[in-house]
Amino acid sequence: MRGLWFLVRRSLRQHILSTVITVLAVALASGLVMAVFSINTQTHKAFTGGETGFDAVLGARGSPLQLVLNTIFHLETSPGNIPWSLYQEIKRDPRVKLAIPYAVGDNYLGFRVVGTTPEIFTDFEYRKGTKFRVQGHDPANPDGPRIFDPELREAVIGSYVAQKTGLRFGSVFSPYHGIDFREKAQHGEQYVVVGVLEPTNSPSDRVIWIPIEGIYRMGGHYLRGAGEDYEAKPEEEIPDEHKEVSSVMLKFRGGKMVGMRLVEDINTRGKVATLAYPIGEVMAELFQKLGWVTRILTLVAYLVVAVATGSILASIYNTMNERRREFAILRALGARRATVFSVIVAEAVSIAALGSALGIVVCGCILWGAAVVVRAQTGVVLDPFTYHTALVATPAGMLLLGALAGLLPAFKAYSTDVAENLAPQS
Repeated sequence: MRGLWFLVRRSLRQHILSTVITVLAVALASGLVMAVFSINTQTHKAFTGGETGFDAVLGARGSPLQLVLNTIFHLETSPGNIPWSLYQEIKRDPRVKLAIPYAVGDNYLGFRVVGTTPEIFTDFEYRKGTKFRVQGHDPANPDGPRIFDPELREAVIGSYVAQKTGLRFGSVFSPYHGIDFREKAQHGEQYVVVGVLEPTNSPSDRVIWIPIEGIYRMGGHYLRGAGEDYEAKPEEEIPDEHKEVSSVMLKFRGGKMVGMRLVEDINTRGKVATLAYPIGEVMAELFQKLGWVTRILTLVAYLVVAVATGSILASIYNTMNERRREFAILRALGARRATVFSVIVAEAVSIAALGSALGIVVCGCILWGAAVVVRAQTGVVLDPFTYHTALVATPAGMLLLGALAGLLPAFKAYSTDVAENLAPQS
């Protein structure tokens, strides 16, 4: 066995250029396959699974998917607004444990400005059992302080916002009108940052939170809760009939039956609002619509694997003619046909093994790059070090394919004629 591996190493060194190129091809193929499966699994879990601290989203009549993307992931545009009275009604419903209103329509350098109530920091759980925490919080008060006054122009920002904009505690900024950044659309109102949230590895890291009253009183904003344009006047209380919200995050008292009854009451019988429930199933609809993208990426990855397997075959097969005399000498020295056959298969497996090992590094690089892009666009964090069965199955598959690719050149070496190839060469 030791002699067999000596012959394998010697051959790989002799043909170092073709070996390196083939190993890199295998690394790219295996790394791409592992990355595709890992990214697909992690994104699907991040958008459709996990223990969320809320059950449903209430919003304007329209697509539940658009409502969830806009409210939870801060993507897409708002499907519209619902009257303040509906928010109060759902908040008083005995089946609802918690109702957090959102009002959107502004941004700061492309990051969403969301108007809400202080309960978002004191009662809301962005993940089951986990509330928002302010950086540098007081350990004696783990739930955090009531960090912005609903009557003042104060803001709390996510960790990613702080990282990218340079805003920090005490910074002053002015929001921009609309959800897309336009330099000429800056508001005159200024807000002071009174807290920076600890990282949550969720879309909330990309949000700037302000009191919902601030959205209502922002210059150029009109409220249409009563069916007519109303502009808030300084130091005058806004009548409830004019107020409206973009959506409401809901936590139920009870299980699925509560959610299904509310779906029937709001979606089936009502005509004003839409209840997105359950959120996981709503997001699964998005992945069903985009499933063809994953299938195409997977197909491309498999095609690259096929090309890499062909590269192993071509790399070894093309050396057979120049190695016939070597095999004839081995046979003359007593090596059996099976030994020669095994050397060639072992070479192919060795190339596949080296490529698969390097493929894990390639996979990590792809995942790291994907994580940067996904976090910047959605706030969702992918973990390049998360285990996936593809990290084991792909190298195992590549070893098998490598062995299969080595069969044809191995048979050619097996059939080498000793007498013919030991004859003197002119």
